[in-house]
Amino acid sequence: MIKSINGIKDIVKLYDTFILDQWGVMHDGINGYDHAIECVNYLKKNNKNIIIISNSSKRKLSSIKRLPNLGFNQNMFDELITSGEMVWQQISSSLNYYGKDLNKCFHMFNESKEDGFEFRDGLNNITFVADIENADFILACTPYENSTPIDYIPALKLASDKNLLMFCANPDFETIEKDHSFCMGTIADLYEHMGGKVVILGKPSKIIYQEATKNLDQNLSKIVAIGDSLLHDIQGAKNFGIDSVLITSGIHKEIFLQKNYSWNNHIKINKKLDIPPTYICNIFAI
Repeated sequence: MIKSINGIKDIVKLYDTFILDQWGVMHDGINGYDHAIECVNYLKKNNKNIIIISNSSKRKLSSIKRLPNLGFNQNMFDELITSGEMVWQQISSSLNYYGKDLNKCFHMFNESKEDGFEFRDGLNNITFVADIENADFILACTPYENSTPIDYIPALKLASDKNLLMFCANPDFETIEKDHSFCMGTIADLYEHMGGKVVILGKPSKIIYQEATKNLDQNLSKIVAIGDSLLHDIQGAKNFGIDSVLITSGIHKEIFLQKNYSWNNHIKINKKLDIPPTYICNIFAI
């Protein structure tokens, strides 16, 4: 049975470690939410471990340096790991998948964003190619500027015909930025439906949770994840075997704004999203 809570204070005594999502929970991409900043401070005052797990294509250090600009004290967090960092670490070593060496990369990214060319820093074992027909694999970081998912189909068809592996640095399907614009998770999902192989190391894969908590007590009953995405935060927590809090004011807030509409009703109507969180809460606040 899903429990509705008024704030994190209702469950603070039950857990030692709190895993936080960023977008829609801590900030809107530009500014940190005042209630979230206050809640992080509250958790730290109560001697809790605070971890950020983000499906961002940005590297770990870049994300840590960004926290003060969002209003958060970076020293409050015991760990921060991104899906981009997980992918970077994976492809920075010698790659061999399905018995094939991967050396030539076709890189999908928005040139105006920092997780574009900068993502390549240190990947000295990789040759980046301009033509997908010359590639061994795809690195999908951020959507091209002013693009739509349908624009990727010709390239994905070529990649599928060549049986290219895709590493998706951001598995999210959508972002709260720019009226729910799509993320590379949408393109990776499209590629899979076309028969392509995709490597996901961010949420909901339990691998990123294992990496984020490897230096902490692994008593899973004392860890809770807080996020606003059913298919990534809540499913990821389920895959890792921990409790979860769904923030209902985030990406899926439309579900809860309808008159007399409840989480349980939504579960009954859409079995595909039968990923019940342990708790639901309007915002990440005390």
